[in-house]
Amino acid sequence: MTRIATWNLENLFRPGGGSGAPTSEAAYTAKLTALAGTIGRLDPDVLAVQEVGDPAALQDLVDRLPGSWHSGVADPDGRGIRVGVVSKLALPRLEQVRAFPAKVAPVQVDDTGKTITQIGRPALRVRVRTGGVHIEVVSVHLKSKLLSFPGNRFSPRDEDERARYAVYALHRRSAEAAGVRSYVTRLLKGQGQQRAVVVAGDLNDEAEAATTQILLGPPGSEWCTPGYEQPDAGDGARLWNLAMRIEATQRYSRKYRGRLELIDHLMVSHALRDRVTTVTAGDPAQAPSAAEVVRPAGGDLPSVTDNPNERRDAPGSDHRPVMITLDL
Repeated sequence: MTRIATWNLENLFRPGGGSGAPTSEAAYTAKLTALAGTIGRLDPDVLAVQEVGDPAALQDLVDRLPGSWHSGVADPDGRGIRVGVVSKLALPRLEQVRAFPAKVAPVQVDDTGKTITQIGRPALRVRVRTGGVHIEVVSVHLKSKLLSFPGNRFSPRDEDERARYAVYALHRRSAEAAGVRSYVTRLLKGQGQQRAVVVAGDLNDEAEAATTQILLGPPGSEWCTPGYEQPDAGDGARLWNLAMRIEATQRYSRKYRGRLELIDHLMVSHALRDRVTTVTAGDPAQAPSAAEVVRPAGGDLPSVTDNPNERRDAPGSDHRPVMITLDL
């Protein structure tokens, strides 16, 4: 059995290292302890991570994990956060994913008319070998739905400004999703039945969102549809989002203003589709047992607001990990 997971680590900076970094060594130690405890209980073979603020901070986390681990990170965005991968399996090949698809115009990101021409936080592709299978894992963190405004504000001056910046964010997230999708299309080469690919990360929207759907590729044969068991011409390029395989009461990875959302996703190519045995969300230590009275969903997560700095000294993360188990 092979386990692949994704987790947004929420501003993993050393103290003083950047926006949202812990303000003290004690808070930093508590954060590392909480993160390492959850990862140890999950026991993934490969973990895609997001919001790594400093490669040295990621190494501090890896040093707390039992056993031997490999790691790699991509370049940071303007805020200093990046994606990465930590793995018990060797990482012989790493590649950053930056490009928007051909013919996609530069994307406006603010009121000054500033544009970007590539993915703001580069994705990171790694290759691992397990169970005699090469698996390409792409760690992704698309543009956030939480908006920021000029002057490091998290609240708009008026509703027109909010609407404009929501458009800028949505346009950027769409172009980034298309860029990752274009890269995955090249990885699969129309041979998804043989090529094992996992897209893992914080997509900053739910499974039915248009930006998330871009990553799936050709429509048809999704989970819980009549066409699922019927082979078709799209199978070689398609990805399957495993969200629907998570038990319904556990199908969330973040709580925003009291509302549960699943914005962290794992998608697999056809070669792995029927090798998936379980899909889970959350820390195993916090999952209710069969003997427990079912507690309200979301009790294991803080409710976040539009200001990410409110949790800078909080331990752990404001996201839950999502993990699949593969029978290879």
